Amino acid sequence: MTETYANPTPPEDIEDVSDLESTRLEREADALLLEDEARTFGPRPIHEAVREDAAAARDWGRTRAERMRRAVEDEPMKATLYALGLGVVIGMLVAR
Repeated sequence: MTETYANPTPPEDIEDVSDLESTRLEREADALLLEDEARTFGPRPIHEAVREDAAAARDWGRTRAERMRRAVEDEPMKATLYALGLGVVIGMLVAR
């Protein structure tokens, strides 16, 4: 015969499943999968794909340009020296 554990479980031994990082990641993965199921698969019109890609490229470019502006405004001397060094390297490569 087996003996059951009759003592109460201490609170520190109880793992709340909703607080675990893996549970949060599983919920996020489920949400992504539900989004994918809602999409229709198959070919889509080329003009739609080009518009979406152009919008993504525009957003990416704006984000990068804003980051560059902030970096130059924060440290103008460092940015100037980097630009000078890059210009020298490119000039040496072109001269060959």
